[in-house]
Amino acid sequence: MDNELVELVMEDTRGKMAKAIEHVKAEFATVRTGRASSSLVENLLVDYFGTETPLRQLANFSVPEPRLLVVSPFDKTTMAAIEKAITIADLGLNPSNDGQVIRLAFPSLTEERRKGFVKMVRTKAEEGRVALRGVRRHARQELETLEKDHGLSKDEIERLEKVLDKMTQDEVAVVDAMLHHKEQELLEV
Repeated sequence: MDNELVELVMEDTRGKMAKAIEHVKAEFATVRTGRASSSLVENLLVDYFGTETPLRQLANFSVPEPRLLVVSPFDKTTMAAIEKAITIADLGLNPSNDGQVIRLAFPSLTEERRKGFVKMVRTKAEEGRVALRGVRRHARQELETLEKDHGLSKDEIERLEKVLDKMTQDEVAVVDAMLHHKEQELLEV
């Protein structure tokens, strides 16, 4: 019984940490690097007949050139709403509409803009690390509850806390590696 509860806590912790890593990846994907990528705009909310709808549900994306993203709406009547959503998002992109598709030209990033993006990415990475440590703290509280309610030994709790610490360090290392990769991508001219 006790081992099953402990295993449930550990499995839950692994799952929550994996979700935190996925969230950081998604956050990093929204930071533009000077290359065209649909991940920058696909989650933008567009006012589609009074309903806020993610752009990915309203259009296809293609990248014919490294610095050009083409948005092809399924319904041509949504073009104005899509253009408005892109403009409001303040991504530094000017949509150009030819009646069939919307073209987004990605300008080269200035050095100042690159450094600003690096700072933003570092903040997102730190938020990810904080989330991971929060998951660890929650797991420790659950283990302490098991210790009180189910009589887990101090040695067992200590062993599990070391496992939690190792798990957290490994996941933080993943965030750090993702941060390093994204910084290199952003600083690449």
